[in-house]
Amino acid sequence: MIAQYPPMGWNSWDCYGAAVTEDIVKQNADYMARYLKDYGWEYVVVDIQWYQPTAATHEYIPFAPLCMDAYGRLLPAENRFPSAANGAGFKPLADYVHSLGLKFGIHIMRGLPRQAAHQGLPVLNSGKTCAQIANPNSVCAWNPDMYGLKCDLPEAQDYYNSIFQLYAQWGVDFVKCDDIAREYPHCQREIELISNACRHCGRDIVLSLSPGAAPVEKAEHLKQYANMWRITDDFWDQWDLLKAMFERAEKWCIHAGPGHWPDADMLPLGALRQCYGGNDWTHFTHQEQRTMMTLWCMMRSPLMIGGEMTKNDVFTLELLTNAPLLEIEKASWCAHPIHTTEEESAWVAPRKDGKGVYVALFNLSDKKRKVSLEAEAAGLTGIKTATELWSGKRCRKLSATLDAHDAAVWLVEEK
Repeated sequence: MIAQYPPMGWNSWDCYGAAVTEDIVKQNADYMARYLKDYGWEYVVVDIQWYQPTAATHEYIPFAPLCMDAYGRLLPAENRFPSAANGAGFKPLADYVHSLGLKFGIHIMRGLPRQAAHQGLPVLNSGKTCAQIANPNSVCAWNPDMYGLKCDLPEAQDYYNSIFQLYAQWGVDFVKCDDIAREYPHCQREIELISNACRHCGRDIVLSLSPGAAPVEKAEHLKQYANMWRITDDFWDQWDLLKAMFERAEKWCIHAGPGHWPDADMLPLGALRQCYGGNDWTHFTHQEQRTMMTLWCMMRSPLMIGGEMTKNDVFTLELLTNAPLLEIEKASWCAHPIHTTEEESAWVAPRKDGKGVYVALFNLSDKKRKVSLEAEAAGLTGIKTATELWSGKRCRKLSATLDAHDAAVWLVEEK
């Protein structure tokens, strides 16, 4: 099964925006292989505009010339990804990532390049051109690179087949498709075409849909056609966004399961926004970082690191290598909140093997306060012992005095 568990990896967006280069990808892959692979981290994902030679920040240059082949399929910009020269595409970089025991991913926008339509390039294995299948009335509101497709034409499927066949040849393991997850209903058919191309390209590829918030009433459609989908717009290192995620997590947690995962977005940890000077560090406090990691694991969101990993400090590395916490992603099921108020939240998630129950308590207030939960309120018959996963301390009560915005999470063995 593709994505039997929530995917875990790194994505270049939070730290480099559209400006990531081959050397940066390799240094982060090397770091992951050395320090994180043993903890389940495996995907290395190149985010948006890898085909744009002059990309320099998180900002887009409207109508910039893009690199593509004779069939309107985007190619890596060789000045940023030198190993892509001579038509090699991303295969050499993917091979490098695979040699480390990791997996390789890329970002795409739905549709086809508008310049491919304007040039009237042919669609591979099709009787039509890019101009004939492009829908110039379907354009992303925040990036004008692409036209959506006329999805009622069978040749639209041909175009998506052609790009996913190329990605399979390159050795791509993960595709993040953008400008689509929240665009129901007019992109529903396009999701189906992309999913069909992905599933029939000859390679197992995780399909991720962005941005959010995806409509919860379309959960069953998303579960059928994608492996993960965003439940929020871009998530950054702001407490108000993190606190708001509790409501989103409550709505979506019932839809998490093997092969399909609601995605709370990347983890803005460590060194962020490096394309603006390289001195920016996450604005989250240590307490808020623990809360984020705890909530993401309890709801079983995919985990994608957003920071430049080679600059990780000791705290960040310890945060990402807390094996008992990360085990929640694979060992638990049926996670749900018991209650959430303005001041606190309590979540529970039983282990699938019956060997305990995870219970998380969050202090959502702006002051230090005591949080606690009785065993009966968590649906437990009693507490034989409980191990708090951040501190490693063992106790017999679910109670902690937490700083503002902090969290505690226990693995509870019942009586």
